[in-house]
Amino acid sequence: MKTALVVGGTGPTGPHIVDGLLQREFTVAILHTGAHESEQIPDVVEHIHTDPFDAEKTADALSGRTFDLVVVMYGRLRELAELLQGKVEKFVSVGGVPAYTGWGDADALWPPGMRVPTRETSRLVVNEGPDFAVNRKVAHIGRSEIAVFDHHPTASHLRYPWIYGPGQVVPREWKIVRRILDGRNHLVLPDGGASLQAAAFGQNAAAAVLAVIDGGSKASGEVYNVCDEWTPTLLQWVEIISDALDHKFEIINIPWEFATVSHHLTLRGTPHHRVTSSDKALFELGYRDAVDPIDALAITARHLAENPVERGSGTERTLGDRFDYASEDRLIEAWLAATDHITAVSAEVDPGFIDRYAASFDDSKRDGWTTFR
Repeated sequence: MKTALVVGGTGPTGPHIVDGLLQREFTVAILHTGAHESEQIPDVVEHIHTDPFDAEKTADALSGRTFDLVVVMYGRLRELAELLQGKVEKFVSVGGVPAYTGWGDADALWPPGMRVPTRETSRLVVNEGPDFAVNRKVAHIGRSEIAVFDHHPTASHLRYPWIYGPGQVVPREWKIVRRILDGRNHLVLPDGGASLQAAAFGQNAAAAVLAVIDGGSKASGEVYNVCDEWTPTLLQWVEIISDALDHKFEIINIPWEFATVSHHLTLRGTPHHRVTSSDKALFELGYRDAVDPIDALAITARHLAENPVERGSGTERTLGDRFDYASEDRLIEAWLAATDHITAVSAEVDPGFIDRYAASFDDSKRDGWTTFR
């Protein structure tokens, strides 16, 4: 029987990958610290408890063992790639989309902002000149990819975005769910929530990993973006979560420059879109979302409502959200006061643009091809 080692395995994607490997008749072992166990992992799976961030301890734990497949999702990828050289037939690794130039620093590209969508052939921070300023963690992500293929030329590497769903230890969706549970009715969204941020539901990310494994030699030496097939805007993200919990927010649309209380909702320090494309996995490997993002976000919202994050806990503080409702209300009040006169002015200067393809357009009354009243 084929053997597989999963480094990590207890997060939002791991149990689904383990189940997929068991269904493919692998004998599976997971290597992790043991600090977090998952009830979703079947008893048949071997647990190897060690520190995957310590190469020496990991080497001791795996002494003399070889595997048909290794999936590295956790730990120091560069060190694990070297450690497992010659000990595995197929090496599959997980990195992150911050390796793309512009992800952390939009001004690194011109015009500023990542290209939409960003594909696997887009610029990486590892291809930048020596004077290029780059976040240290981002640089490590980029260098890790290089190390993987240096030690495993036939490896397959996946670039993960933000992962959401049950099992995510830092759930971004809690920012909205807590406000719903706390009875908040107003929500400030930068630029009305028009920004796009690619993400992947845990089951969908697992499906991408399994598609790579099923791809065999077709996936050898290749890199794949991982993300849901479509990306909701920030506003749509809020609406889906709210609907799942039978709630309705009044959205306060404030330009990014002034919506400081809600910058954290975009996860980044600028309002630019950060959208990767999963087309390569879609068309080359036959990947498809296991769960549509609308259903996935609803599942996530209900899970958090039933299993709330402890208020004021380290997990909640890691989200970067102070839940400072008094400050939010102060900003809303100031914004509404400052823009009170704009409604009348905007109506006076409205040229009457008409969308001739909208259902509300009465074609029978069309007079020429003008798009203005």
